[in-house]
Amino acid sequence: MYNGKLIQKKQSITIALLAVVMLLSFSSCAGKKKDLGEAINERDSLPMLETLGVTSFVSDSGITRYRIDTEEWLVFDRKKPSYWSFEKGVYVEKFDSLFRVDASIKADTAYYFDKDKLWELRSKVHIQNIKGEQFDTDLLFWNEKTGKVYSDRFIRIEQTDRIITGYGFESDQQMTDYRIHNISGIFYVDDNEQGSTPQDTIPPILPDTIAILPDTIR
Repeated sequence: MYNGKLIQKKQSITIALLAVVMLLSFSSCAGKKKDLGEAINERDSLPMLETLGVTSFVSDSGITRYRIDTEEWLVFDRKKPSYWSFEKGVYVEKFDSLFRVDASIKADTAYYFDKDKLWELRSKVHIQNIKGEQFDTDLLFWNEKTGKVYSDRFIRIEQTDRIITGYGFESDQQMTDYRIHNISGIFYVDDNEQGSTPQDTIPPILPDTIAILPDTIR
């Protein structure tokens, strides 16, 4: 009888221990499942706003400043820093105080960091200013706070009578007062043939020449 009671007691202890182990295992699994759910549903990685095929006007201090045309506009408000994404291309018109277009910008990809008011334009960036001058590069930054546009990449500027190429660029945001840091060439355009002059008629330019304001290039 004593041995039987001892065996029953041991079995009861074993069953109780198994129950505790199972309870702890269940709690642990439940905790892991909850953590996994939170990671998958992380709000920060998802856009707050997704708009397709949109034309929008953006105002600043009650004045319309820009018109934006894009196929896809995503707003990531929880990212650090927060930003707007235009990964399917964007076309922007900038207005002056009289609602006249003083510059237009087109790019394959663009990001706008709304807190810093900074545009990052990438791939086939094309700009036209109020004078009809055209600017082409693969990377351009536009800081609305400072009113500066700049790049450290190759840039091509087409004016009415010449094409200027070089590396490193900065300008005001109207793209009318600008300079190239290192000019690589100036190609004069033939008004009759609308083409560039032969290479041997292009004046030599030193690689480290600081580029000049557009009205001073002759």
